[in-house]
Amino acid sequence: MKIPEIIEKRKNPFFTFEIIPPLRGKSVSEVIDIVEKLVPFNPGWIDVTSHPAGVHYNESPDGTIQKRIFRKRPGTLGICGIIKNRFNIETCAHILCNGFSKEETEDALIELNYLGIENVLALQGDGLNYNKKVSKERSANLYASDLIEQISKIKQGEFLDDLKGSRPLNFCIGAAGYPEKHFMAPSMKQDMKYLKLKVDLGAEFIGTQMFFDNQKYFEFVKDCKAEGINVPIIPGLKILSSVKQLQTIPKTFHIDFPDEFIQEVTENPEHVEELGINFAKKQVEELINAGVPNIHFYIMNKPDSVINVIKSFC
Repeated sequence: MKIPEIIEKRKNPFFTFEIIPPLRGKSVSEVIDIVEKLVPFNPGWIDVTSHPAGVHYNESPDGTIQKRIFRKRPGTLGICGIIKNRFNIETCAHILCNGFSKEETEDALIELNYLGIENVLALQGDGLNYNKKVSKERSANLYASDLIEQISKIKQGEFLDDLKGSRPLNFCIGAAGYPEKHFMAPSMKQDMKYLKLKVDLGAEFIGTQMFFDNQKYFEFVKDCKAEGINVPIIPGLKILSSVKQLQTIPKTFHIDFPDEFIQEVTENPEHVEELGINFAKKQVEELINAGVPNIHFYIMNKPDSVINVIKSFC
């Protein structure tokens, strides 16, 4: 079932989740254990992130430094298949521009279709830590809008090669939205125009970057409607779990914390986990009271604090 259909079908507010594949060499049982903890809360769907290859340096016993390029967290497609077919939970696979050619993207979409996956989130992705050269025989998407355009063409049966007898792959495409502006956009107004372009090219829902100030989400939704964006806009939340995250989250995701929350955490660092959970509960309550149909949690494969929050609302 496609995400807009899930939202329309559900009568009561519900929760969705984003998980990440385990580190290379780890067991998929880690992910299965997480999903089993989430099943009792009847998730609308589960996102599975994607990660390109990167440069990693290893030191051998003789002191030699070896440079290797590999994917630190492979497994997105397989994990989507497990969640969908073992647990009968809809999944949304992240598809990236950075680190993947158009040809690799097409192959991934074909495999997802074979697995019965109907939803994808099209993202530019984080910058690579090495220069991946695309061969002359291949091509690349530079921006999320390019990726959405490619997926939309595949939805119409248009593949990179003129394939005889090819059939459409009917994916539901999602795009990312930034209530506090994408860091590369020169202004919020321009960022909104980029988002409208994604919708015009085929995005059917928007998942927001995490935020800790609900008012910024409400303003973002209002601005989207003014721009003519009328697809579902799904709020994304994360629970603060350490004092250090007051520095790392703004640096990594280019967002702000409310001043009063910063003060509360810095004055009571020994209670940071409890404060993070209580703050998230207040966010969820306000969003539900405002009529938001579903709330998406970035759980980073640590579901216990999220469960602590949502069990009050299920």
